Amino acid sequence: MTDRPLWSYADIAAHIRVQVDTVRSYRKHGHLPEPDRVEGGKPYWYADTIRAWSARRPGNRGRRDPG
Repeated sequence: MTDRPLWSYADIAAHIRVQVDTVRSYRKHGHLPEPDRVEGGKPYWYADTIRAWSARRPGNRGRRDPG
């Protein structure tokens, strides 16, 4: 078991400041990393996976991670 936080679509959307449907679209079109875990049919990603992806994703325009 790990203490690393898992993020849902909603957590990712809040982190990158977009709507949840936008994050779902990113996944559908292959722009989001594969989920780190799937529980009850729902995908989850480790926070560090998403932070790394967010830092290098197109359209990031050099934004910094707020925390």
